[in-house]
Amino acid sequence: MKSKKRILTGDRTTGKLHLGHYVGTLENRVKLQGSYETYIMLADVQALTDNFADPQKVREAVYEVTLDNLAVGVDPNKSVLFIQSEIPQIAELTVFFMNLVTLARLKRNPTVKAEMQQKGFGSHVPVGFLNYPISEAADILSFRADLVPAGNDQAPMLEQTREIVRKFNATYQNVFAEPEIKVGRVPRLVGTDGNAKMSKSLGNVIYLSDSAEVVKQKVMKMYTNPVRKHAHIGASTKSNPVFLYLDVFGTKRHSIRITQLKHQYVKGEVGDVEVKEALIDVLNEFLEPIRKRRAYYEKRPELVIQILKDGTKKAQKEAAATLKQVKRAMQLDYFKDF
Repeated sequence: MKSKKRILTGDRTTGKLHLGHYVGTLENRVKLQGSYETYIMLADVQALTDNFADPQKVREAVYEVTLDNLAVGVDPNKSVLFIQSEIPQIAELTVFFMNLVTLARLKRNPTVKAEMQQKGFGSHVPVGFLNYPISEAADILSFRADLVPAGNDQAPMLEQTREIVRKFNATYQNVFAEPEIKVGRVPRLVGTDGNAKMSKSLGNVIYLSDSAEVVKQKVMKMYTNPVRKHAHIGASTKSNPVFLYLDVFGTKRHSIRITQLKHQYVKGEVGDVEVKEALIDVLNEFLEPIRKRRAYYEKRPELVIQILKDGTKKAQKEAAATLKQVKRAMQLDYFKDF
């Protein structure tokens, strides 16, 4: 029996994490790790679905993503960090769940459709990529999670997981509860180029590990407002990524200055450079403690590896217990009496 409600969340190991990851899920997992039993997965198997030809990239990213989690405040004494490929029960559960979902349903998943289009797969989509929603359901249900902190783009995935739960419970026995999603305070952070989503593949990100100088360079290149050719031309702040970031990452201490900048911008009394300089200060103030924690763990690689080993061992035990219950429900426990 679980001692308290459980969280399963995680990150595809395709590279370092960025500000969009922070407001989408990292912030919530840090806040909730004291009140929920928290499992955080380094999703290397999922990363391979579209990076199968570059396993070294995925391998290196496992370590980098672990550092990012620890840097933002994930406490290994409160949260279990584990590597997906080291949990074979997830793969076995995925196979069982594949019988409960039709091909047509997979193709209708909005997240899968959007990512297929973004990656240009067309009819040549790998089966592993198309199977992503089922694999994600197996991730979540292997640990019998009650809550999944995630970005709002993962909502269709969670709904498919809930469908699988209902189908499994109706077909076999009532084994799983339907997990809920916990969307971050910013469901989707726009990219530095004004694109609707910050994405590593689009190159419009600010990484949590970026230095102060790199943050400055990226902010100074940020998209603002194409119709505003001169500082004396007033313009709305609502669709301007610079102001969106100021609202998200500014603290109470910055609120008066941000309000003033908005007023001046609308009236054409302040230039983009001054607004961007304010954002540089806000972001570097936000990122500095994250950089310091990251530096601490970077100097202690053996500690990071031990955290992953310990977490993976605990995750294996939990997933094995779930699979045993699943196989009993499916009447696949052939040797229980021997």
